Amino acid sequence: MKILRIGAMLIAGVVVVAIGFWFYTEQFANPRVAQELLDQPDGNRARKVMLLTLPSGRRIPVNYYRKDDLVFAAADGNWWKELDGADFPVTLLVRGETLRGVARAILDDADYTREIFKKLRPNAIEGFGKLVEIRVGASSGDPSSS
Repeated sequence: MKILRIGAMLIAGVVVVAIGFWFYTEQFANPRVAQELLDQPDGNRARKVMLLTLPSGRRIPVNYYRKDDLVFAAADGNWWKELDGADFPVTLLVRGETLRGVARAILDDADYTREIFKKLRPNAIEGFGKLVEIRVGASSGDPSSS
């Protein structure tokens, strides 16, 4: 019985920490980073972090890697689920420049994800996170966007 109580307390502790982390990120950290990206588009952070506006209107700062008309982001949270299944319109703020395009979560190509993650997040734990691919200038009705 004592082991069950300890286990329950540990689970409750983990839940409280997870909720606290989410609250801190959403209410304090992300808004500060977003404001910094707006205020200092040539700053150090803006060289590796962009502001992504999702189809829901939610704006989040995310690390990015840009190659020509493709921009890649790594999702550690659940926000990538807004981009699952098709191409969805998004807006990006990259180093002070507003870009529009379509985004989709890459869930079925482990080799492609691994290749991009080597550039996007070379020090991250392999297999952690979801890859999001954004085609700049494409629209969700554009056949070349898929």
